[in-house]
Amino acid sequence: MRLTALFGEAFRLALSSLRANKLRTFLTLLGIIVGVAAVITVVTIIKGLDQTVANTFSSQGSTVFSVSKRPMVILSREDLVRFNKRKDVTEEDAEALARACSSCWRIGIAANSANALVKYGDQKSENVLVRGISLSMFAIDDVNLAAGRTWTDAEGAAARHVCVVGADILANLFGGASPEEALGRTLRIAGQPFEIIGVAERLGSIFGFSRDNFIYIPYEAYRRVFNARASIVIFVQARSAEDLEATKDEVRTIMRNRRGRTFLDEDDGFALETQDVFLDLYQKATSNIYLVTIGVAAISLVVGGIVVMNIMLVSVTERTREIGIRKAVGARRRDILTQFLIEAVTLTAIGGAVGVGVGFGAAYALALALGFPVLVSVWSAVLGVGVSSAVGVASGLWPAWKAARLDPVEALRAE
Repeated sequence: MRLTALFGEAFRLALSSLRANKLRTFLTLLGIIVGVAAVITVVTIIKGLDQTVANTFSSQGSTVFSVSKRPMVILSREDLVRFNKRKDVTEEDAEALARACSSCWRIGIAANSANALVKYGDQKSENVLVRGISLSMFAIDDVNLAAGRTWTDAEGAAARHVCVVGADILANLFGGASPEEALGRTLRIAGQPFEIIGVAERLGSIFGFSRDNFIYIPYEAYRRVFNARASIVIFVQARSAEDLEATKDEVRTIMRNRRGRTFLDEDDGFALETQDVFLDLYQKATSNIYLVTIGVAAISLVVGGIVVMNIMLVSVTERTREIGIRKAVGARRRDILTQFLIEAVTLTAIGGAVGVGVGFGAAYALALALGFPVLVSVWSAVLGVGVSSAVGVASGLWPAWKAARLDPVEALRAE
């Protein structure tokens, strides 16, 4: 009971000190608020980013991989030159995989995409991503349609000028017409007419870039319109995630045989990758952001702890006579030590709580502006308040110990 009363009294004294010196309190806690807010903001934003990026790059699921001439991520000019010397990946390679790969469920091909000028009447849209794909790519990419249909095998083989468009095409060329209203209209892609037969469901944006500004056309039509003779990308889908590695091994063996390579060769002559290559690159980038943020937060908390220690030392000096009176009426060293420690922890815990609020507020504003989901992390809030409280203990220990060791007679003489 006595211990509870002591803690309650110390807490009331701490709050009274905060109210009496509002500006000093704010300046004292500024470092702690900045440090905690930085951690909360970055953790919350990156958690939202993690979900967005994972959903984006995992749209094909965990059963799809690609076979291409060059890797999707090239980090040096030397590697680019080396990869360019490889043989092109061709339709004949895709046909060979379709014949020989028993564990392959679906196989699709896609041309290297082009950014083209698209027109409808007097309306035009620049830098539209035009992608030439085989019909099976709709199933491999799990493309859902808001209206219309995909082309048929016969239409694809005949290089019919038909297309499936993204939601941005409706907004940019048709004044926001509904998907149903866009069906049957004819666009001009690179000067050639294409009839809209399908509209894909809206995908949204990532990193401020829209994922809906695209047009899919049959691969054969793409080859003729853009005179494409470059290497293609083959997409392979296994029947299940458990079969993925076995399917990759079978595809790798077939492609090596077609290029006269063995597992002893340093370079297979092609790249075989899943979407994890982007996720790995992203995770490496965000891990560096985490490290930088932790460094900034640590500096802010150290500075905040030093400021709190200085203010607590000032508080001890200002309240020397009060300490002398308390000791004269029976207060023990432990009581004085506890009181000042509680005051220091109260100060920093309040700073941590304010930092958590500021951090979540900043994260919400940034997520709203960038279009990311806000994923509140309870552990980061608990960690923020906990770390700030630990800083209070560390920074308040010396002033509390100094207050506890004051001689009551000397303290009573203080003015």
